[in-house]
Parts: sequence; C-alpha cells; structure tokens
Amino acid sequence: MPGKGSTKVNRGVPSGLNTSTRDGSYNLRLSYRMTTVTFLGAAGTVTGSRHLVTHNGQTILLDCGLFQGKKKWRQRNWQPIGFDVSKLDAIIVSHAHIDHTGYLPRLIKEGFKGKIFSTPATRDLLAIMLPDSGRIQEEDARYANKKKFTKHKPAQPLYTEKDAAKTIPMIQAVPYATDTHIVSGVSLSFSRAGHILGSAAITLDFNNGKRLVFSGDLGRYDTPIVCDPEPLDTTTALIIECTYGDRKHSDADPVADLATEVEKIVKEKGCLIIPAFAIGRTQHILYILRKLQDDGRIPPLPIYVDSPMACNATPLYLMHREEHDDEMANIIVRGEEPIHPKHVSFCRSVAQSRAINDDPGPCIIISASGMATGGRVLHHLKRRLPSKKTTVLFVGYQAYGTRGRRLLEGEKEVKIHGEWIPVNAKIGQVYGFSGHADYEETERWLDSLKKPPENTYCVHGEPSGLEGMAEKLRKRGWNVSVPALGDTVEL
Repeated sequence: MPGKGSTKVNRGVPSGLNTSTRDGSYNLRLSYRMTTVTFLGAAGTVTGSRHLVTHNGQTILLDCGLFQGKKKWRQRNWQPIGFDVSKLDAIIVSHAHIDHTGYLPRLIKEGFKGKIFSTPATRDLLAIMLPDSGRIQEEDARYANKKKFTKHKPAQPLYTEKDAAKTIPMIQAVPYATDTHIVSGVSLSFSRAGHILGSAAITLDFNNGKRLVFSGDLGRYDTPIVCDPEPLDTTTALIIECTYGDRKHSDADPVADLATEVEKIVKEKGCLIIPAFAIGRTQHILYILRKLQDDGRIPPLPIYVDSPMACNATPLYLMHREEHDDEMANIIVRGEEPIHPKHVSFCRSVAQSRAINDDPGPCIIISASGMATGGRVLHHLKRRLPSKKTTVLFVGYQAYGTRGRRLLEGEKEVKIHGEWIPVNAKIGQVYGFSGHADYEETERWLDSLKKPPENTYCVHGEPSGLEGMAEKLRKRGWNVSVPALGDTVEL
C-alpha cells in the first residue's frame, strides 16, 4: 500500500493494458475513456524517456527515446514498445537528445503514421541528429561484423540513416507559448526548459479540465547561451525529471577547473579528450574555451570537434535567436563569434577524424558520445588511453553502467570495439557544466507553481535521485510517487 503522501499506481498489468508476450511487454487496449499515463521508459532509470498518455481513446507519447547504459536497458530498444504503433495518434518530444528522441525512426519503421510535435529548434536539431544516429548505428554494425565481436550474425542497426531521414518531414514545429490542438480534446503548449537549444517543458490541457505538465529535462539558471527555465503556472499532474534529485551541483568554478586542465596539457604536450554530448555540451564547452582565450587564461591551441552531428548542430545555435540569453545575444550584436574559439577545426569526414591521430599535442579533442558509449570518441580513447600524456575529462553526468562511469570509477582497462584497452591516462571530471538542474534548482522551478499539483511523478533518475526528490516533495506535503516501468496512473 502506498504510504502517506504517495499516489496509488497500478502495477503488474496496468489499467488499459494487457500482457500477451513472454518478455512481459504491454499491448495497449483503446477501449477505455479515462485519462491515464503509462510509464514505458525513464521509470526507475535515467534513460529511454517514454510516457504514454491516453485520453478519450486518443493516445499520445511524450518523448520517444532510446535506452542507453547497461545492457539490460539497451536490449529494451529491440523489444516491442508495448502497444499498437499504428494506433498511436501523436508524439511530443521535449528536446533533441537521443534518450528522448532516438527511438522515433524505429517507431516509424514499425508503422507509426501520426503527428510529431517539437519546438522549431528541436526540429532543426533532429534533422541533423536522427540521421547521424542512424549512420552511427550502421557504422557500429559494420565494424562489429568486420571485427567479429558480435553475438548476432550479422549485426544489424536498430534503424538506418534512410529510416531516420523519413522522420523529419513528419515533425511539426510549434513555437513556445503557443496553444496548439493536437488530437481530439487535447491541446499542447511548450515553455522553455533551459536544458539545450529548443528544450521545452510540455503542457497538455484536456477537455475534462485536467492539465498535465512534463518537465522534460530541466536545465539550470544563469548558464550561457540559452534562456533560463520559464516558470510554471498550475497543473493537475506533474511528471518531473530527477537526474540530480538527490544531489546539489558543486560550488567549484568549472571554468577555472577547465582552464587548469588545459594548462596541464599545454605543459605536458599531451592530449585532452573531452567526451561531450554533441548537442548542448559541446557548444557550451566551445563557448567557455573561447572566453578563456579572449581573457588570456589559456593559449590558443588546436581544438578538434570530432562529431559530424556537433559540427552541423553548432551553426543552429547561432541561427535560433529566440533561444539566446542576453549575454549570447550581446556577443552576436558586437559581431563576435561566441562558440568559435581560435584554432578550432570541425571534423566531419572520417579522413578528418583520422588525421587527428597525427597531432601528438598539445591539443583538445571534443567528441561524442558524452558517456563514451559510442561514436567517434571511442576511437580516440582506444588510441590514447594507454598514454600517460592523455587526460580524459568528463564534463557531464555519467550514468551507471556506461563506459564513462567505469573510467571514473578507476577501471584499469576497458573494452572498446571488442578489445581490452589499458588505461594509463589520467581520468578526471569537471563539475558544474551539467545541463541538468540539481534538486535546489528543480525546487526553484517548482516554487513558481501557484499551488501544488494533485499528483507528482518522479522519473528520469537513478533510484537514489528518484527517491531523493520524492522525499523532498513529500516534505512539502505533496502527493508523490516513483513509478516503475509499466505502471499506469489515472489523472
């Protein structure tokens, strides 16, 4: 039984769903008329954001992300999503990160023909990000088959670049603060979430008077480039992200810490590898490196941005003026380039990526993925981890089970592309560059509500983060629950 301050959820076989597969996946029945939410991802974990909303027989999926991290989560990408895809009416994505959007091409490949909604900047990012994701999966499958380190014969991509390209024309861009009718009895509006370019909190208003707000990934206050999270108003129910639900960001100065690491690399004539998400974190780091150069705190040295997706996405950060905070806007007005430090090279082709190997240092390599789970950064780690002149600097959250987390925990060798690579490099982490709100910043955002929601659901966090945020909100007297995968709640 739920304790005081908790919300009852249906577990096992959720209301409106039944099981018919041996793996326990759920099949949706569209016969009921109530308004419900079923948590099909980012429930009990920090990845695979997917929340299925039903209202009067209409079905809406909030986010459509890939599961990342531990193998047991990644394998879920290959399992049935849990409902009849052809009967899904709409998908709304909060922002462009793969753990929130990366399953879209697969869903379309399986027969989804409804509407997809996002902010304009998110749509433009996805036009780059999803085909790139498909291309990376194809490359990884080919490499696995070539090196024969796959259990599947042959290894297949979850979807291809061509599959991903078919997704983009289906996305309808909706500006912030614009009420948009999406399906019968449901309207949508976006508000700025402050996480990355185009990131939004999602508000759904139902014709029965109920309102649901989904925070997406909530960003931080007073950070460069994008605007702060916008305040809430009122809501019946709230789905809140809890990546840092039990933690407060360090008070250390991340800019000073990054400058120190660059100075060390210059002195040692080594290589600084920064695994960074191609969308958001890469642009933030470029912004800071440019500022450090302008202030004379670091010398100009070769900087390689080795991610086709990051290379193509960076100009969008200049194009979407509606996203800029005052500082970013003022730099552009002065005719300066806010995210273009001296001696930066944007490496799009494989040949350009390989050519980085010829630079012994000092140099900086910024490459995806941010948790070292895939992408080109793996090739640089594979080559440079054995060297004591290499520093690998993580600038963001490292989920449990990822290669980045294992490196931070001190593993002396890691497996990359089927080979065990010795770790002689220095492994470090700079705190403060995270794009996720900590619990104090999340509570600051929640303070803007005129009254508490009737029910709040904690998602997108590891167990400690989920329970930590839930407990803080219960102390406020809020009704809070931490749904498990497959749970359904009625609004």
